Amino acid sequence: MTREPVIRLRRVYDAPDPAADGVRVLVDRLWPRGLAKAAAGVDEWPKAVTPSSELRKWFHAGGSAREFRERYEAELAEPEAVAELARLRSLAAAGPLTLLSAVKDPASSHAAVLAELLSD
Repeated sequence: MTREPVIRLRRVYDAPDPAADGVRVLVDRLWPRGLAKAAAGVDEWPKAVTPSSELRKWFHAGGSAREFRERYEAELAEPEAVAELARLRSLAAAGPLTLLSAVKDPASSHAAVLAELLSD
């Protein structure tokens, strides 16, 4: 019997929850503004699975959410990202995995796309 992975989405600015977070993984390309590394409680920062700078700039210039998702999934199909996704799946299988982002609503962001791919 295989255990369903527990993958949580949280804002990196929220205080760590040691009882529930498990491994805390920052999934933003840039370090969050105004947050000290010691206060963040980030265990991993795998930049290979973060949206590229070009993709972020394109989206913030008015790109659609649907096309963002397609482009992001294409980036996640690159060999380095595929290897990192496999490693993150292993971490999620071993215990809770919390994906952290500075966005205001992680459930409507690239972190949600990543969580979905990790759950497959």
